[in-house]
Amino acid sequence: MEAANNTDVSTEAKPQVIYRCKKCRRIVASAEQVVPHEPGEGQKCFKWKKRSNNPWEQEAPQCSSIFVEPMKWMQVVEDGCVQDKLQCLGCKARLGYFNWAGMQCNCGAWINPAFQLHKSRLDECQL
Repeated sequence: MEAANNTDVSTEAKPQVIYRCKKCRRIVASAEQVVPHEPGEGQKCFKWKKRSNNPWEQEAPQCSSIFVEPMKWMQVVEDGCVQDKLQCLGCKARLGYFNWAGMQCNCGAWINPAFQLHKSRLDECQL
């Protein structure tokens, strides 16, 4: 009888998250389009030149970007480019980069292919 009680589904809906361009407030992505990744090993994953000078910094940094699926508003992707900047369709502000060969997140993880949007250029809104 206890097994029947475990099938109760929560009626509370999770708030939907959308990402907007900070400059013109145009919607550029939603939570469903974000590609999750496992955090890397931080500084150990980078070449010596890219590592910070602080040897005591052991913990992996927070990801400063989100990675998303390719979307229609990304015109340079539609044009067939292999890598380029991603600009807002409304105000032409640079929101991030993409590279079909992949790129490294600041946490150290590699994402292939990579469509990176910088969190500092986006507003995260809950509906």
